[in-house]
Amino acid sequence: MSYKSVTVLGETMIELTKINGKKFYVNADLMEFLEATPDTIISLTTGKKIIVKENVEEVIELVIQYKSKALRNWEILTNERT
Repeated sequence: MSYKSVTVLGETMIELTKINGKKFYVNADLMEFLEATPDTIISLTTGKKIIVKENVEEVIELVIQYKSKALRNWEILTNERT
């Protein structure tokens, strides 16, 4: 399965789908925890909750991809400075 992420104003966000079918982007660093009830509910550190169509495993995979990309970018930046 293919997942999308986007960089907006220097912050990487992941693309998700609201339960109504509308696409939106969320900063993965703001995710506090996920619930499967059976809908997937994302709780943010801001206290906001979002219901999405993607299942928990798909959201976790997006977060892993986001974190991996951030780590690779950090390694590239630190190697360029040495």
